[in-house]
Amino acid sequence: MKARFGEAWDRLFGPPVAHRGLWSPDGHAENSLGAFQAACAGGYGIELDVQLSADGEAVVFHDETLERMTGEAGRVRDRTADELGELRLAGGEETIPTLLDTLALIGHRAMVHIELKTPYGEVGPLEQRVHEVIADHNGPVAVIGFNPYSHAWFADRYPGVLRGLDSYSYRNAEHMAPDQRKAFAGLEHVAIARPQFLALGLDMLPSPKAAKLRAEGMPVICWTVRGPAQWDSVKGCCDNLIFEGFQA
Repeated sequence: MKARFGEAWDRLFGPPVAHRGLWSPDGHAENSLGAFQAACAGGYGIELDVQLSADGEAVVFHDETLERMTGEAGRVRDRTADELGELRLAGGEETIPTLLDTLALIGHRAMVHIELKTPYGEVGPLEQRVHEVIADHNGPVAVIGFNPYSHAWFADRYPGVLRGLDSYSYRNAEHMAPDQRKAFAGLEHVAIARPQFLALGLDMLPSPKAAKLRAEGMPVICWTVRGPAQWDSVKGCCDNLIFEGFQA
């Protein structure tokens, strides 16, 4: 894997990864350029979320709707990148950045885990735009996300992109059928996604299936760790952590 993915593979194992950047309720907003700059200054990796704007740009934002982080009504996907770029993020003056602007800021200073917020049934447009952006980026990156068909899209078209499958217990995933929740919690969708590593929620660790895959050479990163005690409870079965709310 080192020969195939180079520095990106090495940085899976450290340093720790700041969830949505190094943000805080009284500091930089999540998924803001300020939070990414702070993570770089702290020597951390970065996890961020991307989705498509109305005009097909990859923008950095977690929620499907705008209200929590901007106070505006409506969905991200219904506004253009320029319109989104005029909305202030909660708690400050910063606005919603594009992935292109974000990676230009980060450069080679941090490993970036790009979480694709791809709805089921809509695989392709977001993945293609993200690939266009990262193809010209000079720093280490990986794409992550919960949709196994998104990973399969990359595996079939751009196998040189490092991929990490997100998963968790799915206990409260009421949008999914019980059989699918059980299958995903048991990591049966790894066969669809064909990832090089796993990004697993605290609520499903330890996992016998993940332990088996890890023993076979697939690294496991834990999310989202919110304190040293949480990390101590799972670090024996993980290779790195995605954290927030403390200095990892």
